Amino acid sequence: MRVAGTPYRTIWPASDGWAVEVIDQTRLPHQFERVRLETLDDAARAIRDMVVRGAPLIGATAAYGMALALRHDPTDRSLDAAAKTLVATRPTAVNLGRAVQTMLDAVRPLPPKARAEAAYARATAFCEEDVAGNRSLGRHGLAVLKDLAARKAGGGPVNILTHCNAGWLATVDWGTATAPVYLAHRESLPVHVWVTETRPRNQGALTAWELGEEGVPHTFAVDNVAGHLMQMGVVDAVIVGTDRTIGCGDVCNKIGTYLVAAAARDCGVPFYAAVPGTSIDWETDDGAGIPIEERDPREVTHVAGQDGSSRTVAVRVPPEGTPVANYGFDVTPARLVTGLITERGVCAASREGLLGLYPERR
Repeated sequence: MRVAGTPYRTIWPASDGWAVEVIDQTRLPHQFERVRLETLDDAARAIRDMVVRGAPLIGATAAYGMALALRHDPTDRSLDAAAKTLVATRPTAVNLGRAVQTMLDAVRPLPPKARAEAAYARATAFCEEDVAGNRSLGRHGLAVLKDLAARKAGGGPVNILTHCNAGWLATVDWGTATAPVYLAHRESLPVHVWVTETRPRNQGALTAWELGEEGVPHTFAVDNVAGHLMQMGVVDAVIVGTDRTIGCGDVCNKIGTYLVAAAARDCGVPFYAAVPGTSIDWETDDGAGIPIEERDPREVTHVAGQDGSSRTVAVRVPPEGTPVANYGFDVTPARLVTGLITERGVCAASREGLLGLYPERR
């Protein structure tokens, strides 16, 4: 995608061919900075501190983290330690563990001297698979948007509401929930996006930033206005991403998604989740089995932004010492989900619906 007109991905090999560079998303949307990752610890810290975030990008960073570890030490001991370190960084997103397992399967059978090169090749392939999958998901989602446009009385743009950031910043490129929007915009299908701020980290600001860079019409709104917008009839559909979707159709996404889905159901607004196959958890029975990450209270107690002098500052909101509940995610039951948009097509939010697209999982 574009930043000031220049195409970027969110993660790429550095010019020396072995280090990795990423966009520091803790600096966005006010500053665009790149960070160089040279070691396993660098990769783990980037994931843990949300320098990179979004389930697909976390997986891609973990894949390169394994390669960085093996460059320094290709032994079995190093391999196992790297896997353990990376998996422990973020518990909710299923892509992380899957990426680490993919790397283990690719390099463990090899002699140590061949592991680092193979790991870099597999990590690169992992990223290319993410890009191709998201582009395909976008094509299937674009068909949904075209159908909405065709049925829209009176014409006008298709109004999409999204929550959190499931854009290209959350993936290697294209995004998940935003992929249909970007394709629609590039094909001149009128579209407008309602962007919820997504407290506590205000990751909706990242969505607003990248939509602005692409020239997509959008409006930033506080979280609590979502239901009101739907009652007003100015939302044609909700499309969100996912950190983990269970095989039964339950969708785990950024905290607040469940409330959006409940409002959408009450207002008769279609609610879709953009779900790449890499984010589907086939082993867990239902959403109740997903570990929900509890994060640093400071994400709730403080808000970062720019002051009148364009300095980035953090300010406290509640009184000092106020107890905080900072759950990172919630689960939207399958019954509230109109459909799941995947790289293989759109299906019902059910086990049979997903198995229709992924028959090899039967």
